[in-house]
Amino acid sequence: QLQLVESGGGLVQSGGSLRLSCAASGSSLDRYAVAWFRQAPGKEREGVSCATTRSDVTNYADSVKGRFTISRDNAKNMVYLQMNSLKPEDAAVYFCSAAWGTKVDWGQGTQVTVSS
Repeated sequence: QLQLVESGGGLVQSGGSLRLSCAASGSSLDRYAVAWFRQAPGKEREGVSCATTRSDVTNYADSVKGRFTISRDNAKNMVYLQMNSLKPEDAAVYFCSAAWGTKVDWGQGTQVTVSS
């Protein structure tokens, strides 16, 4: 079974940047599509970005287009989310997920706080 562990969250000022990392273990990540989700207090979990197995196709939520970049390093079993020009509304717990067929695995999340 694939295990996912996120890191890189923290407190940043509005306009700042953070890079989230997701370390996968237990299986090779290269067969999985990967994605980042986020969930703010009182809100539903929403998709932020996703990438196919070789990142030949990536998608972004409209709210983060042009500011966030998803990437992956299959050799290192890692997924990243570079977040630039952060806004207070980006504050949330960010989750990494990986999907292979009908199987979806989740990390425990990392908190991102953006001060205005």
